[in-house]
Order: sequence, then structure tokens, then C-alpha cells
Amino acid sequence: MTTTYPAVDELKAQARRLRQAMNDRGTTLTHSAALEMIARQHGARDWNTLAALAAKPNASPKTPLFVGAHIRGRYLNQPFTGEVLALSALPGDLHRITIHFDEPVDVVTFESFSAFRQRVNAQIDADGVSPRKTSNGVPHLVLDL
Repeated sequence: MTTTYPAVDELKAQARRLRQAMNDRGTTLTHSAALEMIARQHGARDWNTLAALAAKPNASPKTPLFVGAHIRGRYLNQPFTGEVLALSALPGDLHRITIHFDEPVDVVTFESFSAFRQRVNAQIDADGVSPRKTSNGVPHLVLDL
């Protein structure tokens, strides 16, 4: 689930309104204390954390994945386009995906040898990135969502 936050200016306005309401009731509250209280109300550890979260642009909707969707990305660091043939949920916010590439992808980087794949099965997270990585740390599969 993606959490969206109000803009930093709106959060500061909330803190000003809280401070004014508390002062009207006879409880003195500093502006920094009001900011910290607003941060806690939004589930953040402190004001700096909330301000950083609110300053990030809210996530734009990702391309939905579904069987039959035409997708693009990188497999073993090679670009591809292809079609989703199967998609299923796994425990831990992972999905199993089967992709049929439009054109076979050479999965070997050695110049005098090639191995082409046109259909692959992989696991991906919510961002379309495989948790499995090659020996140099590159994810096996990265989808452009």
C-alpha cells in the first residue's frame, strides 16, 4: 500500500492550527512541538521524516500487470519487450511471472558463445524487480512499470 502525504505547506498549516487551538485552551505549545505532533499523527517518527516523505512526489500509478499485458524491461541486463503469459501471487509481496519475449534474448555475455531465451519464469516484487541477482549485483529481471 502506498501512503500519500499532504504537501509540506499543508502539514505546516496543520501544525499552526494545532498550536493555535492548544493556545486558545490555555496550553502553550511551541511550533516545533506542534510539528512533531503532526508528524506522529501521520505515523512518522519525527518532523524531519514526515517532511522528507511529503517532499517526495506521490507515486504515480504503476502500469498494472496482468496476463496478456505487453511489457518491457531488462533480463540479465539485456533489454526486452514481451508478453505476460502467467502471473501469480507468492507469500511476502512477491509474484511469479512468466514472460514470452518478442525477440529471443542472449543471456550469455561471452563473445564466442550465445544462449538465447525467449520464455522465462521469475519472481518479482511490487516494483517489478527480481530479488535474485547476478554475481555482480544486477537483478535478474527488471520491468519498466
